[in-house]
Amino acid sequence: MKKSIQKSELSSVKGIVFSAFEQMEEKLDCRIPKSFFLILMLFLSIKGKINFLQLERFSGFCEQRFRYFFERSFDFLTFNKTLITMSVKGRTTLAFDPSHISKSGKKTPGVGYFWSGCAGKTKWGLEFCGMAVLDVARKTAFHLFGFQTIDLRDDEKLIAFYVRKIMEKKDDLLKISKYLVADAYFSKVTFVKPFVDAGFHIVSRLRDDADLQYIFLGEQKKGKGRPQKYDGKIHFKTLKNEYAKLVSEIESEKIYSLIAHSKSLKMNVNLVVVFTKNKKEAWSHKIYFSTDLLKNWNEILEMYRLRFQIEFLYRDAKQFTGLNDCQARSRSKLNFHWNMSLTALNLAKIAYWIPKKDEKPNEEVVFSMADIKTQNYNELLMRRFISMFGINPELAKNKEKIKLFLDFGKIAA
Repeated sequence: MKKSIQKSELSSVKGIVFSAFEQMEEKLDCRIPKSFFLILMLFLSIKGKINFLQLERFSGFCEQRFRYFFERSFDFLTFNKTLITMSVKGRTTLAFDPSHISKSGKKTPGVGYFWSGCAGKTKWGLEFCGMAVLDVARKTAFHLFGFQTIDLRDDEKLIAFYVRKIMEKKDDLLKISKYLVADAYFSKVTFVKPFVDAGFHIVSRLRDDADLQYIFLGEQKKGKGRPQKYDGKIHFKTLKNEYAKLVSEIESEKIYSLIAHSKSLKMNVNLVVVFTKNKKEAWSHKIYFSTDLLKNWNEILEMYRLRFQIEFLYRDAKQFTGLNDCQARSRSKLNFHWNMSLTALNLAKIAYWIPKKDEKPNEEVVFSMADIKTQNYNELLMRRFISMFGINPELAKNKEKIKLFLDFGKIAA
């Protein structure tokens, strides 16, 4: 693969995509990888909205061809898992988060009012639930698969729906990681307990006023009666030193670690309590937890803080790869478009960002989707010029000019 990367950026992307298809257990019709690669490159190249008409304009193929292909089922979980396995060798964890998708009208299946984190309120549209893999070493996220919030069963709560849909893929997910990170909304027993019973460990955050109890560690009283389990409610203004261990302290931050019982989750949890001091010298706290009682406190914090990378996936996909742009009303087409949009981000990171990051692992290397889109758009135009004007791209004088053309308009050029 390294030889193809040295040849050109496009051959690098093509080599990665086709290598992933070759490593997938299910052998597909040879036309599928070619069409899939074409669509991926269009998602990485088209500036502006990405819909069926735009795909026709920039490819030379008719709009109906893309509509037909988007209606087909495709195993994004297996494809993205293969891509990630090829590129990520270090410690990983799973992350789950729904995202609001703008959609007007009332005829699209699943349309309704859903929570929008950006707006801070419920908005009309659709909801896409994404599962991502967090690369702990590189501190980034890769999309794995996603599904639409639709067809809830009679009297089924939203949390139960999320659990049911994720559990359909639990065998594949457990092969990637047994740790699942979710935000504070999911720190409910109806979400946590099913995953713990299935072999996962949840990492999340509790409410600041969570009802927690110390686990009694002293000597039990002799005689009749039930053994003492707990030693009172945890008051965060006055933590008991015999239970809460101070593991880190700087001028404006103190971190405590302890095992406690959560009344709401109905289980013992591994707590990390972070106290921070504001400008007014007042202390406030946040409560993070893991269902793995043996997990180190700094790993719990690291995993939860890394969770926000899935939000960056949605942000970049909405800004650059058309996550909000699908005009179809078919649930199959919508599902394909959303997963393709986020898979295009995976490919951009693997082909363009990871090689640079691995060269300087201890330095901050910015992932600029704007630059990647600009470069791919320039390459799309350049190939059009070459084919129409009969330019020989292999001439030495043309190679230098082509390189300058590809970097035209990039922020980091």
